Parts: sequence; C-alpha cells; structure tokens
Amino acid sequence: MGALDRLTGTRYPAAGVAPRSAEEVRAALLGINAPAVPYVVRNATPAERADLVAQWSVPELSLTLRTRMRLVPASREVRAVDEQWDAREREYSRGQVTSVSRQWTYERGPDGRRRRVETLRFDSREMKNPLRDAVLRAGWTWRGVLFRL
Repeated sequence: MGALDRLTGTRYPAAGVAPRSAEEVRAALLGINAPAVPYVVRNATPAERADLVAQWSVPELSLTLRTRMRLVPASREVRAVDEQWDAREREYSRGQVTSVSRQWTYERGPDGRRRRVETLRFDSREMKNPLRDAVLRAGWTWRGVLFRL
C-alpha cells in the first residue's frame, strides 16, 4: 500500500478471499439498506455518472453526503468518490471526505447538576465503512479516487 493509496483511502481485500461477480458486489452494497441506517444506497441515475450512490442527508446540519461508486469488473475494484454539501457554510467538498459533527445541550441531571448531553452526532464513517467492508468481503478492491470515477 503506497502513499497515494493512504491518501485516497484505497483498501485491498484480505489474502485468500475469492472475488465474487459484479452482480454479487452490487447486491451486497444494495443489501446494506435497512430501516435502522440513516442513509440509502441506490442505483445511480445517468446524470450521476456512477453505478451506485450512497446518500445521507442531515437536515439538522443542512448537510448532504454522497458517495458515488463505479464497479469495474475487469480489475475487480469499486472506484468511489465522496461529495459533501454544507448549505449553512455554502461549501462543497469532493474527493475523500471524512467529517464528524456533534451538537450538545446542557440539561439538569437526576441529581440536579448540569450536565452536557449529546443531541446530534454525524460521522461520515458510519456510512463509508459498511460500504467499504462489503466490497472487501466480496474480494474486490475499494479504490478511493479524488476527482473522477
């Protein structure tokens, strides 16, 4: 694993993991969807120029995180690029995005003392890690790219 791989977040499957077909990788990624997860993995539209898209919108933060993924069966890799929109800051980020946001309030505890209570938590790794792990378990490479799929 070289320096560029570290920069882009590229990960390789463990030795001995038999690579699965592109259809199985697609099914594994779409299988991440569940009522308990705050994001959705779906087929991409033609305008998105990808095969699959994982999207997480956080209205409390006016934030949208999207990971576009392209399956490349010839090299058995999933190329992924992140895009993040922050409406409050009017900011757009692209490449490999890792962001963590937390909001806190102060409340009185049962003993009457003030304590800090977390009211909101957002960590982009909660979406990205399951995607990457599904690809690696299928014997494919997760290749992070900075600009284009």
